[in-house]
Order: sequence, then C-alpha cells, then structure tokens
Amino acid sequence: MNKKLAVFLSSAVALLVLPLIAQQFGSGPVRILDTALLYVMLALGLNIVVGYAGLLDLGYVAFYAVGAYMFALLSSPHLAENFPAIAAMFPNGLHMPLYVVIPLGAGLAALAGVVLGAPTLKLRGDYLAIVTLGFGEIIRVFMNNLEHPVNLTNGPRGIGQIDSISVFGVALSQKTSLFGIELPGVTLHYYLFLALVVASVLICWRLENSRIGRAWMAIREDEIAAKAMGINTRNLKLLAFGMGATFGGVAGSMFAGFQGFVSPESFSLQESVLIVAMVVLGGMGHLPGVVLGALLLAALPEVLRYVAGDIQTLTDGRIDAAILRQALVALAMIVIMLMRPRGLWPAPEHGKPAPKSAEPGKATEANAAIATATR
Repeated sequence: MNKKLAVFLSSAVALLVLPLIAQQFGSGPVRILDTALLYVMLALGLNIVVGYAGLLDLGYVAFYAVGAYMFALLSSPHLAENFPAIAAMFPNGLHMPLYVVIPLGAGLAALAGVVLGAPTLKLRGDYLAIVTLGFGEIIRVFMNNLEHPVNLTNGPRGIGQIDSISVFGVALSQKTSLFGIELPGVTLHYYLFLALVVASVLICWRLENSRIGRAWMAIREDEIAAKAMGINTRNLKLLAFGMGATFGGVAGSMFAGFQGFVSPESFSLQESVLIVAMVVLGGMGHLPGVVLGALLLAALPEVLRYVAGDIQTLTDGRIDAAILRQALVALAMIVIMLMRPRGLWPAPEHGKPAPKSAEPGKATEANAAIATATR
C-alpha cells in the first residue's frame, strides 16, 4: 500500500512540474502536452464504447465536433451577427461561463450518442463500424454545409473570434504569475485539461468496477448469454454510446476554447481512426493502457516533426517531411502491434486462456461478469 501511495504521489508531482519544465523550451512543447491531454479524454470516452461494451465506433469524432461547435456558438459573436433576435436579447454577445459550457457540451454530445446508438442496436462488427463511420461523415458534411439558408456553422470558413476559456474570472489565454512563477496561457490550459483528465479517469474507473461496467463487459464477451441472463442489452448499449459521447463533447468544447477557431476540417475521418488506434494500441478496456496509447499517438507525430525536417534537409528536399512523418508513425504502430498484439498495456484478464481443469461450479470470466451484472 505504501509503495502504491509513493508511486501515486510521485506521478502527481511529475505531472504538475512537467509543464513548468517544458515551457523553458518555448510554448511548442506545452502545446503538445495540451493536445495530448485532449486526446486522452477522447480515448477514455471511446474506450467505454469499444473497450467495455465491445461496440466498434468509427464515427466518434462527431461528438468531438458537436462539443466544439457548441462552445463556438455560445462564446463567439457569430449568432448575434446572423440572428437579430439573439442580438436583441444579448447586445454584448453570448459569453457563457465554463460551468455552463461543460455540462452543455457533455449533454448535447450524449444526446447525439443516443441518436447514433438507437438505429444500431441490432448491428455488430463490420456493419456497426460502417454505420458509425457514416454518422461521423454526416456530421462533418452537416457542419460544412449548414451555411444556407440559415448561417449556423459558417460553412467551410469555420467560426472564429471564440472567447478564451475563463476560470473564476481569470482568462487562461493571459499570462499569470503564481508564487513568483510565470505561467503562460498554454501552461494554464494544461492544468485545466489535466484536472478534466483526472476526473475522466476516476469516472471511468468507477464505471468499470460498477454493475453497469460488468454488464458492458458481459455484453462484450457474449451478448446472447448476457441477454439470456436478464441483462437489458438495448438500454446498456445506448448508455455506453451516451456515456462515451460525453467525454467527446467536453473535449471538443475545450478544443474550441483552446484554439479560438473551429472548422469542419478538424473533424475528419482520420481523427476517428486515430482515436480508435489509441485505444487499440494502448490496450482495450484497460485505463492505464488507453492513457498510454493516447499520449503516445498524440505526441509522437509532433515529436517526429523535428526528425522529419532534419531528414528532409539532409536529402535536399527530395523527401517530403509531412509524408515521412506519417510514414514513421505508421511504421511505429505496425512494429508495436506485431510485438504487442493485445496493446502496450493490456488488461490482465483480457485474452487470458481458460484453465485446463476448472473446479466444479467455478465460473469463467464471461459468466462471472454476467453474474455480477445481474445481481
């Protein structure tokens, strides 16, 4: 117990000190950390759907887009400029506080998750993946074209002039000094995102060890057996889609406040595939593995940006740096999956072979999950 406490405290201190060290090298490394934390939130949300409930979702970026556009519309002059009624009600524009934006982003994304999950209740495997992929593309095209006849999303031009995130009246985009330590805006965003990630990890951990989490795992292992044991698979699937989407909505709203600009190009199919890769590469259904996979795949392309630039210089520009960077990322993923097919940090129980001789009355993992969920 003392060893675990020591590891926990040392990790907490390292996470708090990390941006202070990184900002000595400029704002670039801290921005990479900020982006990585946003992807951790996205991966944790998708892990509920893919890792716990076993539902392959390739349109998860749609919830990211819903949260981002929600924040953009509520924290920019766009609505007041295009809708006279809103301009009359809010002459100074909409400037919603953070404690309103986060619940709204989570709630709106959860509603979108339920809307996605409802038509897919009887689908599995590849068919479910195709439907969710189409849903993600529909949302992106919807954001890209909802400019006429009513200009709600400003089309492909995106929405700018978004307010920065403010906590207790302090704008995180402004440089602040605390106990003599200078904290730039990117560092302040880091601490906010870190707090949200810690809250997300705690929520996911509680869900994993709850009756709902055990029921999701029972559905993942054998849906027919779970239904035969009395588990309401329909409601639990919808709950998985809705719960997973809430993390995407919160991450999207934080992304909009952090960037100050959103456009449909930020929510392409490639982003969904990348988030799925984070969950699979880290270890499906295992929180530490998912966090590790998200940090690795979010930071690795940015770190390789410097390596690819040097290689391009050495070859006199004959090798495109962007293409080389993506090739290096893909090669790293292939090597990792060949060496660790169950992920970098898989769950201890996942993929565990059944014992040769089981004791009488001893339940298997799937049956144990079903029994726990139906108590």
